[in-house]
Amino acid sequence: MSLTGKRILIGISGGIAAYKSAELVRRLKERHAEVRVVMTESAKAFITPLTLQAVSGEPVSDALLDPAAEAGMGHIELAKWADLILIAPASANTLAKLTAGLADNLLTTLCLATPALVAVAPAMNQQMYRHPATQHNLTLLAQRHTLVWGPALGAQACGDTGLGRMLEPMELVALIEQHFTPLSPPAAQPKAQLLAGVKLMLTAGPTREALDPVRFISNHSSGKMGFALAAAAKQLGADVTLVSGPVTLITPVGVTRVNVESAAQMHAAVMQEIAQQHIFIACAAVADYAPKVVSEHKIKKTQRDEMIIELTKNPDIVAEVAALTSKPFTVGFAAETQDLAHYAQDKLKRKKLDMIAANNVAALGQGFNSDNNALTVFWPNGHTELPLADKHQLATHLITLIAEKYHDTHRA
Repeated sequence: MSLTGKRILIGISGGIAAYKSAELVRRLKERHAEVRVVMTESAKAFITPLTLQAVSGEPVSDALLDPAAEAGMGHIELAKWADLILIAPASANTLAKLTAGLADNLLTTLCLATPALVAVAPAMNQQMYRHPATQHNLTLLAQRHTLVWGPALGAQACGDTGLGRMLEPMELVALIEQHFTPLSPPAAQPKAQLLAGVKLMLTAGPTREALDPVRFISNHSSGKMGFALAAAAKQLGADVTLVSGPVTLITPVGVTRVNVESAAQMHAAVMQEIAQQHIFIACAAVADYAPKVVSEHKIKKTQRDEMIIELTKNPDIVAEVAALTSKPFTVGFAAETQDLAHYAQDKLKRKKLDMIAANNVAALGQGFNSDNNALTVFWPNGHTELPLADKHQLATHLITLIAEKYHDTHRA
């Protein structure tokens, strides 16, 4: 794809991943984008301005008050110039400054002064990324419509392995191209108040099935997709109830949240209120099985090399909702690692769902514990692809599609 005429400002903050930024700029220039670079003082410890000037063909900016700029207001000029600002790498420090609205360097000032969308590509140690403060900052930024691209999972320069690697330059280029590519209907811009007067319930996050007072069986679901869907539904005017498993995410503004731990608790919370709902979205990763017996005390290690745990099947929440005589418009999720279309369509038919959103959780950089996802959405007479995007963007597209299909069903 050509990015001819697109003005992209690349912000570089301090981090070892800054070495990737030169390649990112070069790849954007290959696609005929106009690229300008802004660096923080910390970034210059990892890569030189001269390198970025060479690959961009433009002077690199780093001073908040530039005597060479018109009226000394270079930050305002650049803020108005950009169609998109991408901070790559975005350090934990820079993310914290953006969240607080600080303007103590050129890059953070630009982000406050620009009418353009801002995207961040987090890059940091895995423990820094997992810290509640960083997760809080990323959640707030996403709620303010900052695009969060990444991070990826893998080995880090410090020797750790985990989430925190900056996405590769070509992955970021693909996301930029998708950003500038208009989506075809029904994933176009959402219609304001499309869900006004509609009661919508959804489940999110994992469940925990206790083995004893200190141990449990669970999964890697972060709840990010479900929380993004709740926020998107609220923006479209719905009265939203979010039944959440144990996660550390902030409740979207205006959403009613019910916290649960186990699949049985989630089932009880859903069935208690489901009669009043118009739409139900089963986004949670509910454990299929739970231990048949929960030990009253901590299970002690014995000399045996094996332990046998007998499991019993948990209630199938989405199937039970779809089987109600007066059921809401019911949407399921299928997290698959292979044969995605086959398993998703089988689940759609077998459980009598109105729609199902399927994602490949084995794909790198999407699904569980990622800020990005891609979905294939099926309904009885059709399907559509929602390409890889930030989960908040993706949620808006999916909720719009659900709303339109819901209204189509009621008009029929």
